[in-house]
Amino acid sequence: MAEVPPPALASGFVLVRNQFSLISSGTERSTVSTAQASLIGKARQRPDLVRQVLDSFRKDGFAETLLRVRTKLETLKELGYSSAGTVLASLDTEGKFKAGDRVACGGGGYASHAGVIAVPQNLVVKVPSDVELDVAAFTTLGAIAMQGVRQAEPRLGEFVCVIGLGLLGQITAQILRANGCQVFGVDTAEPMVELAAKLGCHAARTRSDAGLESAFTAFTGGRGFDAVLITAATQSADPVELATSILRQKGVIVVVGTVPMNIAREPFFYKKELELKISCSYGPGRYDPAYEEEGHDYPYGYVRWTENRNMEAFVRLLENRSVDVQPLITHVLDVEQAERAYDIVTGKVSERHLGILLKYSEVEERPVARLPRVAGGSPAKPRIGFIGAGSFAQKSLIPFAKAGGELLSVVTTRGVTAKSVGEKFGFGTHSTDANDVLANPAVNTVFIATRHDSHARLAAAALEAGKNVFVEKPLALHAEELAHVAELARHSDRRLLVGFNRRYSPLAREAREVFAHIAEPLVINYRVNAGFIPKEHWTQTTEGGGRILGEVCHFVDLMQFLTGSEPTQVHAMSVAADNAQMPDQDNVAISLRFQNGSVGQIIYVASGNKMLNKERIEIFGGGQSFIIDDFRSGEHYSARSRRRIKLPGKGHQQEVEAFLRAIQEGKPSPIALESLVLTTTATFAILDSLRTGLPQVVTAAVTVGLGPGAAA
Repeated sequence: MAEVPPPALASGFVLVRNQFSLISSGTERSTVSTAQASLIGKARQRPDLVRQVLDSFRKDGFAETLLRVRTKLETLKELGYSSAGTVLASLDTEGKFKAGDRVACGGGGYASHAGVIAVPQNLVVKVPSDVELDVAAFTTLGAIAMQGVRQAEPRLGEFVCVIGLGLLGQITAQILRANGCQVFGVDTAEPMVELAAKLGCHAARTRSDAGLESAFTAFTGGRGFDAVLITAATQSADPVELATSILRQKGVIVVVGTVPMNIAREPFFYKKELELKISCSYGPGRYDPAYEEEGHDYPYGYVRWTENRNMEAFVRLLENRSVDVQPLITHVLDVEQAERAYDIVTGKVSERHLGILLKYSEVEERPVARLPRVAGGSPAKPRIGFIGAGSFAQKSLIPFAKAGGELLSVVTTRGVTAKSVGEKFGFGTHSTDANDVLANPAVNTVFIATRHDSHARLAAAALEAGKNVFVEKPLALHAEELAHVAELARHSDRRLLVGFNRRYSPLAREAREVFAHIAEPLVINYRVNAGFIPKEHWTQTTEGGGRILGEVCHFVDLMQFLTGSEPTQVHAMSVAADNAQMPDQDNVAISLRFQNGSVGQIIYVASGNKMLNKERIEIFGGGQSFIIDDFRSGEHYSARSRRRIKLPGKGHQQEVEAFLRAIQEGKPSPIALESLVLTTTATFAILDSLRTGLPQVVTAAVTVGLGPGAAA
């Protein structure tokens, strides 16, 4: 239990004051048990994560992997995914929700156990006045049950067996009965069987019942069940084995719960030609960021039952009393008693339970203490506010910023993250409102580490507020916003730096020294084994702008640094793969020409093997050759000698130190503003070249003068 700031309200989201949230015993018991386990226990429960750690160790080494694991383990996580309450405010794109509306909410990380939540519009549905909010809190679980039933496609009068009569199974049985099916329930616990017989099942037996087989025969007339829905959560294969034995010829198994699926071909699965289906959570739209986070609905005529429509349908079943969840509620505890609730769920307290609701008071939330807005200390000392603090910022920015300045405030969109990061790194305060950094005169330096589409807007706001600004790459996703930021920086006496860290790496600095006194142009070959990122990942959407804008800018900047010259022309070609999962521009060859005659080639590949090192840079000129291998080791070839160099590091620490040192010493920004603008403009030109198939001239998007905030 903790006091955290209320979440930020963004476009397409609804801000809701919870009145009730439902603890999903099966899912949350597993989550909490894993979290409380030792490292060995975690490894046993999540072998998939162990494989990820081992892959990271092989590729990135022990120290980098350890840092990633620690960052992950130390991050707080919200619990809960099904709640009901009233709308406080809404920015949904359809204008559907108004303050005071009674709603049910779903979604892990959104419909959490918290007094105030921010939920994407497609995971919110209205609740009629004659449906109490305590039962409406079951809506997400109801949608899961409904999607399982839809996967079975039951017809009127068919025989259906539900294996596992916990919360999900009890609701599933009631929905099937409302659909006109003949429902048989099976569970290992006698109380669950008795409850199911009262609420939803025409018949129910325990798994250990000696007469179970004959009961199946009598119930179906010896023909077998048309469908079996498995809503159990167990490590035993028994539910699946039982299902194959009791189904009729060409029957269907729908797995809704969590069970192993080591299905024996004989004697039943093959000979009966059985069908196995997996039910995916709340329904179509689940795990699709465009639907869940961006609010894009699926066409009604083509996708009749989305997760939102399943939620709406379940609320209607509650309204017309076709489903009754009131008897499933065994506990209603004030949220202050949440720890006791989880003791019950995890078995620390031996107490019969089924549906446990957390109840929230309707009084206003206590405001989170703010840092006093007073200036103090040396004006030059970096007094830092962070906007955005994900895993990258926690690993590669905040620790180094803390070493060189004073951490005053951190802002994230989720209150639990703000609190976690604030306490972990010793920030003076934490919140979910960016204005707590931008409008605070005590903050003179802002680090922006949010998603890419907000970089330019926040950088502009920070510059207008008179702050020094460190913004993670990219600086902007569009020429217009780049021009706006550049114009503000040109007229500001503050410093603007973009997180192009590679030029600060020890090996890049060593290479720059080697070629600094060579008069002739350089030839650079830069191979990037970037790895696959799904199309639905945020970096590939409008939030991220794609991989050219979001990552290739790094390599353009490093080439500028190594050549000591500005890019003047680019020509890019991508593969023509017609791959629905991978954009063509994720596999691209880019040629660059620089003002001093140097040329560079970037080979950016998403389709390579992930075990190959990510980056290899080969630099040639003046009889010298220099190789950088993944910023760990290098080789310098000169005359008849070869020098091997071990200088690991990608320069994150050095770039933050350089930025903060410039502030303290009153010096210009470590990278000239013109260079920042040209790097970003070059990535725009790369996209234009891919679209047209022609070389593109690189010119600054705006006329950039060298004011006091830019280095010559």
